[in-house]
Amino acid sequence: MQLDILAFGVHPDDVELGCSGTLLLANAEGKKTGIIDLTRGELGTRGSAATRLIESTAAAKILGVHHRENLAMADGFLQNDESHQRKIIEVIRRFKPSIIFANAPEDRHPDHGKSAKLVADAAFLSGLIKIETKDKNGNVQEAWRPSYVFHYIQDRFLEPNFIVDISSYIDRKMESILAYTTQFHNPDSNEPQTYISSPQFLETVKGRDAMLGKRIGVAYGEGFITQKTIGISSFDAIIQKTT
Repeated sequence: MQLDILAFGVHPDDVELGCSGTLLLANAEGKKTGIIDLTRGELGTRGSAATRLIESTAAAKILGVHHRENLAMADGFLQNDESHQRKIIEVIRRFKPSIIFANAPEDRHPDHGKSAKLVADAAFLSGLIKIETKDKNGNVQEAWRPSYVFHYIQDRFLEPNFIVDISSYIDRKMESILAYTTQFHNPDSNEPQTYISSPQFLETVKGRDAMLGKRIGVAYGEGFITQKTIGISSFDAIIQKTT
């Protein structure tokens, strides 16, 4: 199955927090989308690898993505080396996405920046024909390089290169985030309080999207960073912002 957009997150819930509204928009437009979680989030203070898997599966159903899988890399210890790159290259060549979403280039959590560089480097290497990878049946894969790698914005504010209007999808985005019942605010939980489990944290997520939306004249938006210049084929794609 070929996917149009493949979103990578180093931890389950990264994609939901950073770019799930855009995935919902893409699905509504008939695009095929998928999510790849690099780790199981096993070092998280709350929950466990097992509960995170249950939660990510529930979130995937809310988002309506066509595929989701977990590469089970070591949480906190992933490296941008050949063994990690080859795992991602295999996935990219298997799904042949035109667009990849990746973690923020730098952020509060060090895994986010490491994952951003790892995925971007693997996306480039995936296009080199002399790097051989095999699929799960042992067949040699064809080289494939996505047209774009876009980085979503996470905890720290980074200036976006473009903003996507997700106004129609903000409620479902928040629903997908709340699928992670062990991670975010739950008054019935006996687990330790964390940075993301406070009731204010989810308010800041929605507030960030409202602030980004305001910058393009809509209710809610998600921002992305790109190293590659974007071209447009139609002025119909531009939001008519009032001044």
